[in-house]
Amino acid sequence: MIKTAIIGASGYTGLELVKLISNHPKASLEAVTSNSYQGKSFTDIYPSMRGFESLVCTPFDAKTLSGNVDVAFLALPHKVSMAFAPQLLDQGIKVIDLSADFRFEDLKTYEAVYQPHTAPELLEESVYGLCEISREKIRKARIIGNPGCYPTSILLPMVPLLKEKLISPQGLVSDSKSGVSGAGRALSLTTHFCEVNESFGPYKVGNHRHTPEINEVLSIAAEQAVSLTFVPHLVPVTRGMVSTIYAQIRKGVDEKQIRDAFHRWYENEPFIRILPGGKYPNMSHIKGTNCCDIGFHLEPDSGRLIVVSAIDNLLKGAAGQAVQNMNIMFSIDEKTGLDWVQTPL
Repeated sequence: MIKTAIIGASGYTGLELVKLISNHPKASLEAVTSNSYQGKSFTDIYPSMRGFESLVCTPFDAKTLSGNVDVAFLALPHKVSMAFAPQLLDQGIKVIDLSADFRFEDLKTYEAVYQPHTAPELLEESVYGLCEISREKIRKARIIGNPGCYPTSILLPMVPLLKEKLISPQGLVSDSKSGVSGAGRALSLTTHFCEVNESFGPYKVGNHRHTPEINEVLSIAAEQAVSLTFVPHLVPVTRGMVSTIYAQIRKGVDEKQIRDAFHRWYENEPFIRILPGGKYPNMSHIKGTNCCDIGFHLEPDSGRLIVVSAIDNLLKGAAGQAVQNMNIMFSIDEKTGLDWVQTPL
């Protein structure tokens, strides 16, 4: 049995982790921590978990967890996890960090977007946990930077096409839409019901902090600098994410080559679903799953490729992918605890 702890369990991602681990046949939840809710039962924060989980939120203490926990999920804000991860690793506890603190290979890129890094030495060994792309590295890792939700929805379809040189690395554009839960549980005017309900629009155009993360991974795949234009939008739904990505195919590439590439990369992947021609992903079809649905259309006259992907931002975009990473790290079937649909409607 894999013994786990969730650090920062009171947010939406923390809740999804608690639900997944509580239902996981080969993992147990030994501790949940929260600075805001110290001493409170987890069911006081989320009454839906009554009868399923009875842990009490405690303050973080790595030494207390030592010997009792094999892996800790850090469901903490960006710029906070970097202070917690070294303490856990020093106690022999593996770390899966759901913030951006350990996602970057380039220290300067991280610091340009966030803040000076207090554990830069760990960036050298942390593995970017995009499961279907980095599986072999994940198996050997003791610290994972779990990818962001927008990056996951863009990178899963784009990395194979860039690696196989089927599309140009120039002129990539992603028009992405996310449900409101992606903004987290903290109160904010922009996610207030009256602001979001019956509304739709872009935000952080040209300066979203996920853009450098996306560009770093795409550049590695393309073996040259890539600068994707990324425009996120907020839609009035609770969960779900759809990215529509525009790319220019290389000369001589046809629709069959695109489809063959996706099947080579993903036909044996349990959580990637390549849709048949003329079918496109929909938020409602991936909600409550750890799946990424991918569909595409090639305009033969212009050579423009339109790729659409959809994920549940709280699962494949956060907690589900984190549990998938845990399964890989501990050499168990990576579908374990994830091969079910939480909310089928």
